[in-house]
Amino acid sequence: MKMNCWLTLGVMLAMSAVAQNNTNTLPPIPAPSPAVVPAPSRPAPTVEPAQNAAPVKHKRKAAVAKPISEPTVALVPGPAEVAVKNVNVRGQAGLKGEVVAHLVKGDAVTVLGQINLDKHKADEPAQWAKIALSSSTHVWVNSKFIDAASKTVSAKKLNMRGGPGENYSVLGVLERGTAVNEITTKGDWMQIDPPGNSYAFVAAMYLKQEAPAPAPAPAPTPVPEPQPVMTQPTAPSEPTAPPVRVVSHEGVVRGVVSPVAPTKYELYDPATGVNINYLYTTSPTLDLSRYVKMRIIVTGEEGLDARWKDTPLINIQSIQVISQNAVPRVIYQSPRQSQRH
Repeated sequence: MKMNCWLTLGVMLAMSAVAQNNTNTLPPIPAPSPAVVPAPSRPAPTVEPAQNAAPVKHKRKAAVAKPISEPTVALVPGPAEVAVKNVNVRGQAGLKGEVVAHLVKGDAVTVLGQINLDKHKADEPAQWAKIALSSSTHVWVNSKFIDAASKTVSAKKLNMRGGPGENYSVLGVLERGTAVNEITTKGDWMQIDPPGNSYAFVAAMYLKQEAPAPAPAPAPTPVPEPQPVMTQPTAPSEPTAPPVRVVSHEGVVRGVVSPVAPTKYELYDPATGVNINYLYTTSPTLDLSRYVKMRIIVTGEEGLDARWKDTPLINIQSIQVISQNAVPRVIYQSPRQSQRH
């Protein structure tokens, strides 16, 4: 009986302890309400420069050609003077022509004519002067057409060019048999001294000309009083010699390079470049080289060369200078012509 009481008491104490433990426990923690969890931030990607990247090219606006102010120019064949500090001499009329020489202010040139371009760019002169090429400016020819032994032209016609190649401008033409003076060679091309008929071009507005003075009237040729002359009748088959006539011609003097020419100097028309007369003199004191590139009036007896029946010559009696390059006026008269006056 006593044992049962103790067992009952032990069970009740145990149950009381368990109940006490359950009363002291904390309430359960409620689950957290769902919330938007921010995504973890990612570092911005690093952009590395491209290796050997091509530079960015910015398009430039095309330059607009500015029109030049070009005065109206009317040049006449004859001497002229460079009016600007520097000017280019070109192989063609227009800026497409390559530069073959340079001129400076005060240089004297001989104008052969004027060319006005119908079509030209806004920044390009329209008026161009065709001038005689200076003796200091050399020209080029194809050496295949130059006889190596005689240094003469073997072709019927041979172009002179502004450089060693067919892509350069033509500066004149040489006839067969014309002698050349070789300066140097480059491949198949030979550089030579320019002959008198070589030419180039310069913008006309950069040249100035003085108003030409009126040409003085040539002195009348004295006519001798007729004298009775007894003539013998000639046989019909016997040719009669043509009478000697005294004439006056105006033109420009230039040297002749052809070895078959009757004289070393000739008078030519600067407007066309055509020969008027070969100049001939028997006077030992008359130096025709001093009249080269001068415009003159020459008076004398005109005839034909004995070897070439179509080659006119004039035996000089007097020379009158019309225009020249800064040289005092020169007038020449042969002693015989002076006696007639």
